[in-house]
Amino acid sequence: MSLETWLAFFAACWVISLSPGAGAIASMSCGLQYGFWRGYWNALGLQLGLALQIAIVAAGVGAVLAASSTAFYAIKWFGVAYLVYLAVKQWRALPADLSDDAAVRPIGKPLALIFRGFLVNVSNPKALVFMLAVLPQFVNPSAPLVSQYVTLGATMICVDLIVMAGYTGLASKVLRLLRTPKQQRRMNRTFAGLFVGAAGFLATLHRATT
Repeated sequence: MSLETWLAFFAACWVISLSPGAGAIASMSCGLQYGFWRGYWNALGLQLGLALQIAIVAAGVGAVLAASSTAFYAIKWFGVAYLVYLAVKQWRALPADLSDDAAVRPIGKPLALIFRGFLVNVSNPKALVFMLAVLPQFVNPSAPLVSQYVTLGATMICVDLIVMAGYTGLASKVLRLLRTPKQQRRMNRTFAGLFVGAAGFLATLHRATT
């Protein structure tokens, strides 16, 4: 892979990662609830989901899934249901007692947060179709494919880790300003609404036809 090709893909990764989506909402939600260090486990799960999607595209299975209406809509409606579940969970989240500086946020289990992030990314079929359309454009078919996909995948994951760290950290700082239960409930319900919005957007997506 030439340096020019990699730089073009590197720039594209920043645009893709910075674009608000379900992953960004999930990262901010976890940062708000658990703080940066705990909430960042969610970002690691997002990357596992992203890595799986890249591997599927590299293996050629992505083309099969993209052509299958049944597979596309099964993944899509699972994603919609999961985002709605996260919305309900966020809406019902209890305010934290921040009257004492020693009082910390609820402790999220790392494996649960990783699995949460993984499901958010892997249950978005449009992301898989998107990568199926984008990644091959940066691949030289006459050169070894495995090393190219590893390079592209590592680049995308590293950029996304940085961006999700920003989203998680930003939300974790916001909690310091939310001193009252009323303010915290309002913020939780705002994020619940964002999850519902993401679910609604996913529900409107249709498989591209040729």
